[in-house]
Amino acid sequence: MATAQGHIQERRHISDRRSGISRTHAKRMSAVDWLAMTLLIVGGINWGLVGLFNFDLVATLFGEMSALSRIVYIVVSLCALYSIYISSKMSRR
Repeated sequence: MATAQGHIQERRHISDRRSGISRTHAKRMSAVDWLAMTLLIVGGINWGLVGLFNFDLVATLFGEMSALSRIVYIVVSLCALYSIYISSKMSRR
């Protein structure tokens, strides 16, 4: 029959290992990562508005296919490509 003390020691050992692993592999997001994530969220919301209500927020704010709206679309697509790169890099770890 196992004692409660042995079980407590084992759990402490496991939690110590888990906390050590999470600290060594944790990486803070850079400013570029945050910018890419923010623009991807904005782009996703814009596509949701287009799909649900046929309302293009970027075109409304900057003009339909104006130079500025095209730049916004290009930057959002570059952020998506960057996120694909970062995701593949993270999956190799």
